[in-house]
Amino acid sequence: MKYVIDDIELWQQEGHRVALARVVELVGSAPRQPGATMAVNDKGDVAGSVSGGCVEGAVVAEALSVLGAGVPRLCTFGCPDEDAFAVGLTCGGTVRIFIEPLE
Repeated sequence: MKYVIDDIELWQQEGHRVALARVVELVGSAPRQPGATMAVNDKGDVAGSVSGGCVEGAVVAEALSVLGAGVPRLCTFGCPDEDAFAVGLTCGGTVRIFIEPLE
């Protein structure tokens, strides 16, 4: 979180709305631990990381949707370890990410 605060403050000063995405649970292996944070503004600018790359694009899309609806949501991303490498998720496992509009 401490790595995204400056970006959040700047975006809010510029009048942008911001969604905050945080890893809240892991099942199996994943590159980021619970508490990892990503901020996304209403233009799609990103600060921080919740997955090290494997689901970042999907999280950005979900964050923009949350900003549009104004309703937080819990999202689940991943696949079983035995299938992970075949689809490009070399870490395998499942990550649950809570995304909410930041007021």
